[in-house]
This record gives sequence, C-alpha cells and structure tokens, in this order.
Amino acid sequence: MPNVDVVNLTRNREMKCDSGGLLDGLLTRELQANGAKCAGLGALADAGDADDFSVIDAIGGPRGVVESMLPGVVFVVMFVITSDLHLTIGVSASLAVLQVIVRLCQRQSVMGAVSGLLAVGICLIWAWNSHEARNYYMFGFLTNAFYIVLLAISLMVRVPGLGLVIEFIRTLPTEHLRAWLADWRGDKALNRAYTIITALWIGVFSLRLVVQVPLYLSNQVGWLGTARLLMGIPFWALAIWVSYLIVATPMHRHKTLAEPNADAMDDNNETEEQH
Repeated sequence: MPNVDVVNLTRNREMKCDSGGLLDGLLTRELQANGAKCAGLGALADAGDADDFSVIDAIGGPRGVVESMLPGVVFVVMFVITSDLHLTIGVSASLAVLQVIVRLCQRQSVMGAVSGLLAVGICLIWAWNSHEARNYYMFGFLTNAFYIVLLAISLMVRVPGLGLVIEFIRTLPTEHLRAWLADWRGDKALNRAYTIITALWIGVFSLRLVVQVPLYLSNQVGWLGTARLLMGIPFWALAIWVSYLIVATPMHRHKTLAEPNADAMDDNNETEEQH
C-alpha cells in the first residue's frame, strides 16, 4: 500500500506543474510540459529547494525546445527557399498538427502542444489573410507588447508580476488572498528579487521589439525569422537562469522561515480536531 504522504506530495506536484503550464501559457507559448517536471516559471517556484536546477529542464527539455522551435524554423526556411507563402503555410500547419497527434499517440501531455498549435494557427492565418509572410510574426509583436504593459503596470502598483505568477504556482492560494499577498510581499528581500526579475523580463520583451520591428518594417522576412528564433528560446532560457540566480537565495530563506509557522498551524488544527 503506497505511503499517503508520498501520494499527496505527488498530487500536489502535478497540480503545481499543471498550473505552471497554464500561467506560462499566459506569458509565452514557447515552453512545453516535459514529464513530471515543471517548465518555465513553474521551475522557478522550486528555486532554493535544491542545487540541481537545470535550465534545459526549465525550458521544457530537449524535446520541448525542438517542438517549440520547429514550426518557426520550417516557416522561415521554406519561405526563403520557395518564396511560396501558401506552400510554406501548408507545411507549417501540417507540422504543428502532427506534433499534437504524436503526443496524443504517445499518451503524453498535450497542453503545450495544443497551446503552441493555437498560437501557430493564429500566426499562419494572419499571414494567409494579409498575403504577406512577415505578418506571421505580428502576433508575437502584440503579445510581447502586452506583456511589457502588463508587467510594467504590476511594478507601478508594487505587486511584481513575476512574483505574483511564481507564488501562485508555488502555493496555489484558494482563500485568504490578502494574507497570501502579505506573506511574500512582506518579505523585503524576496519582493525585491521579484521586482528585479520582473524588470528583467520587461527588458527581454522590449529588446525583442527593438530588434525585430525594424526588420518587419523593412520586410526582411529571412532576417526577421532568424532574429525571432535566436531571441526566442535562447533568450527565454537566459531569463529563466538569471531569474533563478536572483530568486533562489531569498526564496530559500523565505521557505525556511515559513516552515515553523506551517508546523505550528498544523499542530493547532490537530488539537482543535481532537477537542
């Protein structure tokens, strides 16, 4: 008979990974689930717990990276070689659908693949309707601009967006939201770290626009596609790694201080149940 604590721990881990996938989908479509490990911001929720942090695992593993980049690679290579927009769109769409089918056949998580399919579908439809290959990248510009505005607003109201997402993944609050916010925002070191990485990610999204929008305006599809690929997963991996370095120590201290309080609350609950 399995140990109850182990079963509960496993279930909690799965819930956190699922939530991480949903929230990463809000911020980016570039990452995909990889087995039982969390990817993207879900990986940062475990910062400070161990010294075996892996950037590769955090960005979805080798398979996740390949599946995320492949549609974009195929699109830019096909268009540069053939200059046939309809053929390029057809091949890219077929590849995106095939990725989902393969995951379904292998009975693996399809959340990342499906979200990626929807995003690629939007990009392809935009290019198809406009009859311009460069508009394949328009959706990416809009989402990057949206993230910049959203994260900037979070800094203005002093609730750093990255901290909000990471803490949501880490603790999954279901009630007492004010106490939940006060818990991590009241930790000055942790809140400062979340503020820094939120500003860092604003910089990442802004740099993408600064480099890629001029290429879009000059209709240099080949260079635009190349810049998009180089500033996609590689930039994301760098942001995840630097964010981990900044957050790991204050989060470890925060978790260490929180453990005695959690144990005390559990003891009080057990005492009340006995009475």
